[in-house]
Amino acid sequence: MKPKAIFNWSSGKDSALALYKTLNKDQFEVTALLTSINKEFQRISMHGVHVSLLEKQAESIGIPLIKMELPEEPTMEEYREIMSTTMTDIKSQGVTHSIFGDIFLEDLRKYREDQLQSIGMSGVFPLWKINTTDLIHEFLDLGFKTIVTCVNETYLDKSFAGRMIDKSFIKDLPENVDPCGENGEFHTFTFDGPIFKNLIQFEIGETVKKTYPKPKTDDEEENGEYVFWFCDLISK
Repeated sequence: MKPKAIFNWSSGKDSALALYKTLNKDQFEVTALLTSINKEFQRISMHGVHVSLLEKQAESIGIPLIKMELPEEPTMEEYREIMSTTMTDIKSQGVTHSIFGDIFLEDLRKYREDQLQSIGMSGVFPLWKINTTDLIHEFLDLGFKTIVTCVNETYLDKSFAGRMIDKSFIKDLPENVDPCGENGEFHTFTFDGPIFKNLIQFEIGETVKKTYPKPKTDDEEENGEYVFWFCDLISK
């Protein structure tokens, strides 16, 4: 009997490729997709994708969806409490592993593993330490299709929001931007590929600017805002 696992689903390309590799390897029984949702706006945290499109993804993939609802700007304490409650409930259903699409952020992986260890679960990272240029080309070669839903203006300008990722997109990225956006430069929504039974239909809406305060520091001059551009996707 295969161990049961939950898959942390962001709706984007890294999640899609990590899930593809997980299903192909057939080492785990993936019982559900887990996605963090902004409770007020009913959109995927950071990606900005409406929950209606997330639900279509899960239906097309054929794996049940668990939506973990968070306040608009949760504190770390609030986030940990909600996550702990959610994961404890998931563990009670016999799930022993949690799968992520992380690639090379050591601190993030350690944080995830520490939190899982505290409730007796283990983390799995199918894409870990694979070259990100190789990963994005593998993603495209497999027939996946994805659109950029959010860009961090620190790295990319507004024009990148709403673009499909293809070889032209990769070529246009500045040298300081990871081709998979692993440092948070951009986020995506994957709407077609080998894990889906059918294409996810949507229309491209307006691109909206949103700002978030930077964490407070001792030097007030360093405080400011993070600027993000979100391309709205409208379910058809």
